[in-house]
Amino acid sequence: MSGALYTREILRLAVSIPHQQRLDHPDGTAELRSRTCGSKVVADVIVTESGSLQDLGFEISACALGQASAAILGAQAVGKPVAEIERIRTNLAAFLAGSIESPGTWPDMDKLKAAKDHKGRHAAILLPYDAVIAAFAAAAAKQEVA
Repeated sequence: MSGALYTREILRLAVSIPHQQRLDHPDGTAELRSRTCGSKVVADVIVTESGSLQDLGFEISACALGQASAAILGAQAVGKPVAEIERIRTNLAAFLAGSIESPGTWPDMDKLKAAKDHKGRHAAILLPYDAVIAAFAAAAAKQEVA
């Protein structure tokens, strides 16, 4: 079972996470941990005036699936508004829950299909998205105070 889950493509993604360093002066930061599997993701974001992601920094301690998910997100998120990242996360969650057939439209999302039947890994897959979305919220809250 684990041989089919941790495919060569998943392992390639897991070792190629872009933005895998913390940012020095982020607009927002979030640190989330999965209660299910213990994975942890810290996300730092710098947001443009128009609300799009300008820069991203990750610190990730997760299984290969969580790392692969972070790699997909990291490769596509810069330049995107939080609404698009939320939409992609919602779609991915619906796929993992069995509600829809496709995990998403971003490149390499199809590599996550093998994880659909492994509910114990779903939290790790969604965690990078949740952390980036929470970091956007932290940035917005900081801006409201200023």
